[in-house]
Amino acid sequence: MASTALMEPLLPEDYKHVLEELATELVDRASRLGGRIHPVLRDSLGNLVRAMNCYYSNLIEGHDTHPIDIDRALKGDYANDAKRRNLQIEAQAHIDVQRLVDEGAGPAPVVSIEFLLWVHREFCSRLPEELLWVTNPATGAKLPVVPGELRKNHVQVGLHIPPDPDDIENFLKRFVEAYQSKHLTRLRRIIGCAAAHHRLVWIHPFLDGNGRVARLFSYAWLCELNVGSSLWSVARGLARQVGEYKARLQAADEPRRGDLDGRGSLTLSGLEEFCAFFLRTCIDQVTFMEGLFEPAELLGRIEVWVNEEIRAGRLLKGSWPLLREAVMAGEYPRGQAAALTGYQDRQARTVLSKLLAAGVLVSDTEKGPVRLGLPITVVERWFPRLYPGIG
Repeated sequence: MASTALMEPLLPEDYKHVLEELATELVDRASRLGGRIHPVLRDSLGNLVRAMNCYYSNLIEGHDTHPIDIDRALKGDYANDAKRRNLQIEAQAHIDVQRLVDEGAGPAPVVSIEFLLWVHREFCSRLPEELLWVTNPATGAKLPVVPGELRKNHVQVGLHIPPDPDDIENFLKRFVEAYQSKHLTRLRRIIGCAAAHHRLVWIHPFLDGNGRVARLFSYAWLCELNVGSSLWSVARGLARQVGEYKARLQAADEPRRGDLDGRGSLTLSGLEEFCAFFLRTCIDQVTFMEGLFEPAELLGRIEVWVNEEIRAGRLLKGSWPLLREAVMAGEYPRGQAAALTGYQDRQARTVLSKLLAAGVLVSDTEKGPVRLGLPITVVERWFPRLYPGIG
């Protein structure tokens, strides 16, 4: 039975000033994000960010599912090509699990073996059969991935050899003990979230799906700490610098580098460097999304787009005040269209109908209130750089 000391240290020993500063900055910036956005619009933006998060998280794993294909999957429109269809289903699975996390449907607390098993089970049980197999590179044998089941096979990930299958549960118990400690302050838990991300990948508890489980776990724990939210995700930042992300993970796998490198088996400085990288990436993504969702800037981009659409004959004059109200008020009754446009009821209804047909306004019922819609066709214009070019 291997000692869990092989995974130590689990936390930075002295909480270097730089890590506490980064955690404090993340809290400050995250608390501002979405503060001026109406709750109804915030829900719509959350749906958009979930799709974005799944795109980038899967991209890190080498699965490049086009945002348009993700959008089609959400509408039940799957490709005939088996490979594209499987990737669409995989994307839908990730979005479904993150939605469950946002709804608080998972076990509590997040730092628990039960939560990790739940995430893996919920994600993998939604995957097509073809994606639930891995190949042993040494023997060529195919091994089944069982949703929610801890790894029963020895594996090697790059240069790293994760713990033996018989030792996984003990390592996870030590993982929970360290990161769920009542002695950790909120700031230290936030730093711990960064450290736990690496240590969970290091344990590699599942035969496959560990990267996505780790990123969903990090997302869920930050939400539990009231730092994360449905309006941002670290996955975008990690994917945009995936080479450094993987290099930092690998560097933190290294053994202790000498007497000045902590007191554990693994490198303390490598872990601290990974924590700093992870927290800076979180701050970068919160800052990016704050700028993207800032109401005045968002309204400006939408107005430019509306004017272009009117000139092209795809929308009618009077469209802009109806969209502006959706951003500012979250939602409003259809009967308010005449007052917003200054048109007679019939003409105002025609303008409203065009916007509904374009999907930039949506409603749950034929006569219910309307709110802003976010079809994939406008995402690049309204939210530039959210994805790579999706035209």
